[in-house]
Amino acid sequence: MKVIALYKKLCDTNREFVMSKQLLKSGTSIGANIKEAQQGQSKADFYAKLYISLKEASETEYWLELLHESGYIGEEEFSAIYPDCQEIIKILVAITKHRRNG
Repeated sequence: MKVIALYKKLCDTNREFVMSKQLLKSGTSIGANIKEAQQGQSKADFYAKLYISLKEASETEYWLELLHESGYIGEEEFSAIYPDCQEIIKILVAITKHRRNG
């Protein structure tokens, strides 16, 4: 929900539409792919969706960094969402690492 709120703010207040749209797409795709993974037809399907979620989380991290470094989001906004993104990445890495090692 934080990524959606940030997207709305970027569009309404900052009039930034390109990077914020990319952030919205990648940020909401994480949860969508995790939800799909839960209904996977096989273990391979489950892990494939989690790998996609990991890639989307990494992309979201990139867009957050770019928006912050370009001045579109301030330190307070960045600090409110960036650690969440990093935590999601850590969780997904741990889950998918189990698959690679097992």
